[in-house]
Amino acid sequence: MDNAVMARPVQPSRPRRLARSRGLAACAVVLGLAACSSSGPPPPVAERPYAEEVQAKRASKDEYLRTAKDSPLPETERASFAGLPYFPIDPAFRLPASLRQDRSGPPVIMTLETSAHGTERMERVGTLMFSIAGVSYTLSAFAGAEGLARLFVPFHDLTNRVETYGGGRYLNLDRTATGVYDLDFNAAYHPYCVYNKSYVCPIPPAENRLAVAIRAGERLPEGK
Repeated sequence: MDNAVMARPVQPSRPRRLARSRGLAACAVVLGLAACSSSGPPPPVAERPYAEEVQAKRASKDEYLRTAKDSPLPETERASFAGLPYFPIDPAFRLPASLRQDRSGPPVIMTLETSAHGTERMERVGTLMFSIAGVSYTLSAFAGAEGLARLFVPFHDLTNRVETYGGGRYLNLDRTATGVYDLDFNAAYHPYCVYNKSYVCPIPPAENRLAVAIRAGERLPEGK
């Protein structure tokens, strides 16, 4: 998921004299006696506030789970589905991260365990480095379902088995040319096997166990 809506670029305006003459002619035809004056290019479309953007994405996902034919929710549960539970949105868990890529040799293939007690082989693209409250952490990033165009980042943290699924949560990141990433744990989500046990989900490797509680993103229902 993207974390912001990019403003549409403003097209360069024509010479002011030409724009003014056309503007006056248009006003005379449409408005008759009304006064008219030329104006500059329209302002760019305002970006949505961060929290509003996150809430909109969550609402869209709830709608997908409730109504889509390929929803992972069992059909018997869709009509009564009230929406996924989340931690409160916390900008402190939206962090800059840098990617150190694995370029010294052939692709690094790792074997991850799955929720069905099997294994899945995935290509590790590199290591994301970031800090939380002044403490440095790393997470291995893997090629996503779309290949190298996106990063798949599965992780464990200290909320697992209590507030979040014991098998960990996931993040997806669009690749960047700079190697700098917007690591937003408010976008962390549970794998589909949490909603439907017929799905098989990879489990984060041991190196992606964070010794910190990430109380951001999707959580389990309270009391579950």
